Amino acid sequence: MSGTPLRYRLRSSNPKDSPWSGENFGLNLRFMLIVSVFVGNAVEPLIQTMPEVKALFLWMLTFQMPLFVGVTGYFAKNNLFGHSGDRILKQIALQYLLFQSIYSLLDIIWFQVPGIKHSFFVPYLLLWFLVGHVIWRLLMRVFARLNVRHPFIWACAIGILAGFLPIQGTWFGFMKTLVYFPFFVIGYSFSLEWIQARMHGVIRTAGLAVSLVLFVVMFVFAPHLEPAWLSNSMNFYELGWMHSSWQAIVMRCAIYGIEFIGSIAFLAWVPQRLCAFTDWGKRTLYVFLIHGIIVRIIAATGMYDHITNGWFAILLIACAVTSTILLLHPKVRQWTRPVIEPNSEAVFGWIRRGAWRSHMKHS
Repeated sequence: MSGTPLRYRLRSSNPKDSPWSGENFGLNLRFMLIVSVFVGNAVEPLIQTMPEVKALFLWMLTFQMPLFVGVTGYFAKNNLFGHSGDRILKQIALQYLLFQSIYSLLDIIWFQVPGIKHSFFVPYLLLWFLVGHVIWRLLMRVFARLNVRHPFIWACAIGILAGFLPIQGTWFGFMKTLVYFPFFVIGYSFSLEWIQARMHGVIRTAGLAVSLVLFVVMFVFAPHLEPAWLSNSMNFYELGWMHSSWQAIVMRCAIYGIEFIGSIAFLAWVPQRLCAFTDWGKRTLYVFLIHGIIVRIIAATGMYDHITNGWFAILLIACAVTSTILLLHPKVRQWTRPVIEPNSEAVFGWIRRGAWRSHMKHS
């Protein structure tokens, strides 16, 4: 990363008219990533019984969240500070409170997943990402205001040292949040146009080859690899790496290396121009927050007990892709927008007015 302070490296992420713009590249990437997120969560219950599915799951872990966090950082460039930045923080907080309540209530009444803790301090499923988004934005504000040089190096140091924290990795999703912070810094600091301009010819072909080789490696070594290593949701104590602090640091750095390689290689698969699903990339938040309900319903019906061969697994993947596309339909946004994108200004304004009236009444 350049040593130039962050405050001087803010770049606009406004859409461009060109079909080859970085904005379109980013939206295509978002669509492909949300498909992989849905597929990953759908097939996760099968990874212990199907080696091929485990290999696919491990392969997706090498790029899925790193790139999702990175593209989130990219689209945060224009609204990190000021009123718009504060409004987004409030909206994310409200989304978390709403969906943590919805998922917990559904789990208590219907899903009843063993071992689930129902607490606002333990995000349900992928809701840790909402908490992480708030923390990443706040950390970037701190970095920018402190004029931090080499922010990527500092972010990596935070991600590595987080493993030594004596707290459960699931608590507020802090472990994943801090470990994935370097990818948010990359997305915030780099331009997708810069990456897109270099993803051509030999580099693109090499990226495709590396991505395929990485999948083969995951397939060969799947029996010896633990998904927890790549999910970054546990501290070093929980992972059993604390018999040697240096070994734990080396393992974290090695995983960072795999994720950086997997992420860069996966970019070679992303279409670079305006295409049929570019617009769908604008509504990935809807899939992200809703798809967990569908996955939990499938599990609650006992359907996974009947998926016993590869053909059924392929059918499950096809259903996950189809469900993703259906959830990206504009009608879904129209029906669910009050919950997915609540008016945080109105809600927090009502809370402030209520608190003020209560204060005046007691006075």
